[in-house]
Amino acid sequence: MRLAERTTTIEPLTSSATFAVFGAPPPALVAVPADAVQLSPMRPGSAALEDCEAGQFAALAMLAPPGTVERRYTLALGLRAVEPGGMFTALAPKDRGGSRLKKELEAFGCALYETVKSHHRICALKRPAVITGLSEAVAAGAPRTIEPFGLTSQPGVFSWDRIDPGTALLARTLPTLSGKGADLGSGIGYLARAVLTAPSVQHIALIDLDRRAVDAARLNVIDPRAEILWADVTNADAPLSGLDFVVTNPPFHDGGSEDRRLGQAFIRRAAAALRKGGALWLVANRHLPYETVLADLFTTVEVKAEQSGYKVFEARK
Repeated sequence: MRLAERTTTIEPLTSSATFAVFGAPPPALVAVPADAVQLSPMRPGSAALEDCEAGQFAALAMLAPPGTVERRYTLALGLRAVEPGGMFTALAPKDRGGSRLKKELEAFGCALYETVKSHHRICALKRPAVITGLSEAVAAGAPRTIEPFGLTSQPGVFSWDRIDPGTALLARTLPTLSGKGADLGSGIGYLARAVLTAPSVQHIALIDLDRRAVDAARLNVIDPRAEILWADVTNADAPLSGLDFVVTNPPFHDGGSEDRRLGQAFIRRAAAALRKGGALWLVANRHLPYETVLADLFTTVEVKAEQSGYKVFEARK
């Protein structure tokens, strides 16, 4: 049966001192106090949901993530962080996990009210005293060592259980780098580890928007020449200048939709950070039109490798 469209906003508790939010639920769908405690790993500086005490909040609103394992992990931790009887609201686009929310929350022992609005499924409930299957869901979504490459990762991180083929191609194509550089969108540190095999590298800043990737990189990259930062590359949160090199496999999806502006923003950030003569090494899906922005910002641009739908550029400033 198709759920009726609602025009009302689900109103969780409004005691902002005890209200938490995960992600950025659309304000037209869930009312969130401006000073609510932010818990998303994709918001630099946020508190970690994993570190919240049981029953810490009177209410929590969550834009649930799309991946099944990641979503159940996040839902379980969110439910644990709300006091028994407190208000928990979870929502997601119908085609990005929203259609499964009701059953997943019911499997935790929750009785809930579900509605649909603006292509989102919205589930509102009072947190039960007992949550069924919490420890199993948390264990399934927790960080772990991934074989065969032996690095720490976690469900929800980009390409969490395999080496992205574009990143692997860039790592194979890189020359021996030297001096000071940065890895923009560094993930769990695979590419930076390849860069650091060169003794001529003096320093590399690893910068990523995802705290989970940053936490994993801190376990995977223990070289003292590495500095690992949780920051938004596109907002220039981390000051970078005078670099000899930048390596990157920039993202091109935002909220599940392709957004070519993301990769272009990474390219502009790299150009601003490099010294004259410095080099950007970038891998991208072949269909992404980065040549124009590269040509506008760099003196020379060369394609150094093409394979399996990817291309590697070297751009000299």
